[in-house]
Amino acid sequence: MRSSVSLFVFASALAVSSSAVASDIDWKQVDSALGKPGSMQPGDVHKYGLPRTDLHVTLDGIEIKPTFALGSWVAFKAMSDGKAMVMGDLVLTEDEVDPVMTKLRAGGVEVTALHNHLLRATPATLYMHIGGEGEPVKLATAIHDALALSKTPLDSLPTSSAAPELGFDGAGLDQILGYKGKANAGVYQFGIPRAENITEDGMSVPPAMGTAIAINFESSGGGKVAATGDFVLLASEVGPVMRTFRENGISVTALHSHMLTEEPRLFFMHFWASDNAEKLAHGLRAALDKINVKGS
Repeated sequence: MRSSVSLFVFASALAVSSSAVASDIDWKQVDSALGKPGSMQPGDVHKYGLPRTDLHVTLDGIEIKPTFALGSWVAFKAMSDGKAMVMGDLVLTEDEVDPVMTKLRAGGVEVTALHNHLLRATPATLYMHIGGEGEPVKLATAIHDALALSKTPLDSLPTSSAAPELGFDGAGLDQILGYKGKANAGVYQFGIPRAENITEDGMSVPPAMGTAIAINFESSGGGKVAATGDFVLLASEVGPVMRTFRENGISVTALHSHMLTEEPRLFFMHFWASDNAEKLAHGLRAALDKINVKGS
């Protein structure tokens, strides 16, 4: 009993300490530096969505919605002494990569990965993963100034009074996958966390900072849906998941790292498919059964 009480007190102290650290940062100043408001996510993560609404990308005749596969994002998590960890994923066209990378590095923000997520998309898009630690306003300013060299919309987007129809049964996907998704601008999205505590340089990296398995669906017409996203995998899970994807008609479009010093070491397997929604959901559920994810 005494041990249980001690653990409870220790956990409570950690929670209070985390909240105190987060309160040391004036997030309104960070919002101002980045040029738009962020929102608090589970795990004390302050996150910004920067969808590439300026781009008109097609793949296999399907127009890619910004929330489907063109969603840049930046997330901050408070550290001690008013500092923060930042991570993000920036969607860029080929001509934007070099100027954005140069500006980020000049501002003290590291580029941790650069690669494709999709194949055959027109125009081609690249995905620049970033990370850094330091004074959050300075980091936000560096990211804003770098993105200003791209055509990424930095103004707050107007809210729509009517959400677009999905064109398929999201609740049915929930039942098959065993998790609850959410509709976002015509796309049905799942974020499924791994069971392990993931850390970077000894600091916990919550799912909201890019460590959750992402599965997105959008209507592709003719009663079909397109599905894309990425599975976050241990090395031992890469082969089984790849085999399961291929057995279920799901293409692997990329396999790579997003971070540099995370523990455990993670690999991100991106996928693409267009088919009957239930068929794809069953294939993705079979892949989830191969990895160590948290229960719904």
